[in-house]
Amino acid sequence: MFIVHVHVHVKPEAVELFKNAMLENARHSLLEPGVARFDILQDRQDPTRFVLLEVYRSEADVAAHKETRHYQVWRDFVAEMMAEPRSSVKYINVFPDDQGWG
Repeated sequence: MFIVHVHVHVKPEAVELFKNAMLENARHSLLEPGVARFDILQDRQDPTRFVLLEVYRSEADVAAHKETRHYQVWRDFVAEMMAEPRSSVKYINVFPDDQGWG
């Protein structure tokens, strides 16, 4: 599994519009065969900050996701809503794993 945490800081006036756009993207993302999980997390103390927790079945599925129409529409639509550029941290799972040893 390949896990990506995308950190997003949205302009205060764009929070609700961003959440709606994110929900649409997430619903479509979950239909992709390579997407195992797609969570949207909002900071309780600062509602302008989000973490997208994306879990893919393979590294190739991460790249395939970025080629989908719904991702590209979302990316372009939310670009002006950002208070700062998105950042991401990529992980692999240690436990549980899909190799049978964890």
